[in-house]
Parts: sequence; C-alpha cells; structure tokens
Amino acid sequence: MNAIKSNKIVRLDKKLLDIIGYIFIGLLVLFCVLPLILVVSGSLTSEQSILNDGFGLWPREFSVSAYEFAFQSPKVLFNAYFLTLSLTIVGSLVGLFVSALAAYVLQRQDFAWRYGLSFYFYFTTLFGGGLVPWYILMVNYLQIKDTYWALLLPPMLSVFYILILRTFMRSIPDAITESAKIDGAGDFTIFIRLILPLAKPGLATIGLFSALNYWNDWFNSLLFVSNENLYTLQYLLYRTLGNIEGVRRIMEITGVQVMDLPGENLKMALAIIATGPIVILYPLVQRFFVQGLTIGTVKG
Repeated sequence: MNAIKSNKIVRLDKKLLDIIGYIFIGLLVLFCVLPLILVVSGSLTSEQSILNDGFGLWPREFSVSAYEFAFQSPKVLFNAYFLTLSLTIVGSLVGLFVSALAAYVLQRQDFAWRYGLSFYFYFTTLFGGGLVPWYILMVNYLQIKDTYWALLLPPMLSVFYILILRTFMRSIPDAITESAKIDGAGDFTIFIRLILPLAKPGLATIGLFSALNYWNDWFNSLLFVSNENLYTLQYLLYRTLGNIEGVRRIMEITGVQVMDLPGENLKMALAIIATGPIVILYPLVQRFFVQGLTIGTVKG
C-alpha cells in the first residue's frame, strides 16, 4: 500500500511539474510571438490610427499604404533584394569553407604551430587599426570602392567563427582521421569527405551567424558604395526612412503639406520586408543550430 501511495504521489508531482513547465513555455512563446504580431498589425494599420490609438494586436483601421509606398519602385527594391541574397549565399558559403579549413588545421594535434597561430588570430580581435586606415586600405590600395567586392569581402571571415569551429572539431575522434590516413586518404580528402559531414551542426551554426551578418549589413554600403545598383536591402531601407524623415522636417519648417507620408506603419512594413527570408531560413537549420551550440560549448 505504501508503495502504491508513493507511486501515486510521484505521478502527481510529475504531472504538476509538467503543467508548470507547459505554462512557463507557453508564456515564453507568447512573449516571443507578441512583438511579431504587433509588427505585422502595425504594418497593416493606417498612420493616423497609430498616431491616435497606438499599436494594437489587430489593425483598428486597415491600410496597405505602407506597403504601397515601399513598393513604389519595385525594380530598385527587388534589385537590392537579389543583391543582398547573392551576397548572403556566396559570402556565407565561401567564408564558411575557409573558416572550416582554418579551424581544421588549428585543431590538428600534429600541427606544431597550432597554438602560435591560434594566439595570432586571437590577438587580432583585441586591437584594430581603426576605421580610417581600413577605409584607406579598401579604397586606395585594394581599389574596390563601388564594387561587389566591397560588400562581399569585409564580413566574410571572423576569428570568432574560426575559434568556435576549432572547438567543435575537437569533438571529432582522432581515430577517424588516422584510419583514413591508413587507407591512403590525403589531408584535403579527409577534410572534404569526413570532417565536413561530421561537422554539420557546427557549420550550420556558423553559417546562420554569417548569413545574418550579411543580411543585416548596411554599414559597408554606407562607406564604400555610391552606386544605387549596389545598395543592399538594409541600406536601401535605411535611406528610405531617412529620406522620409528629411521630407517631413522640411514640411514642418516650411508649413507646406504636400502629402500624407507614412511613418510608424512604414517602419513596421520595412521590418517585415527585411526579416522575411531569415524567418524562413531559421527553421531549416534549427536542429543543427541547437546541436552545434551545445556540442561546441561542452567540448573544451
């Protein structure tokens, strides 16, 4: 009887704990989803309604004026979209391959200079030459101003990514590479056919970080690009909002009311336009992303 009662108590405790856990997770999900709902709702609400009543979970006065304004020049917007997409894909893939190659070399136990090179890479993260020398290097010496390379090269490599991949690759048993060498495989063959497939979780994690970095980049366009055909999506949206604010201030100073300009609802619409592809991408790599974070941190 005592055993039966104890089992019942354990089951009740487990159910209670499950209920508390579900409630907590549900509230956490709700807090994460609410901002997205507010953004979508704000993008579909008229500007006057937002100014009068604020943001709501449902549009009080439905309007697509913000999207109409954003797509006034669809050719320019789609050009920025495709440019940013190509930068994200090419830059992430090339940067990921080079970072993985460097990480594989740095974690090799038979590489005598691995600690010296690791410290050299790490040292570069502590000190930088500054913005002016970097600008002079890119413009005067490399001469890549107003070119595709000016947007592709700067975000491509990161010491932080290399060190994370090096830590992750240490979790791959050395016996795998040793057995491959016995079978006559070369270092590059081992890297391509064994290390890269086994490092998928780490590669997916760093790939997502790199893709987000490329997708959200606007600073390089601000510094190195004056050609409108090379505007990235984020920089184009940044200029759009800046131009609207400038026109609004001129209208306030002069007292001339030319047209009703979108403001808050346009910001929400541009946020939806900019974050759409990333929201679609994340679920595809979520499984590898979580696994890569956990393994890369546990293995020291």
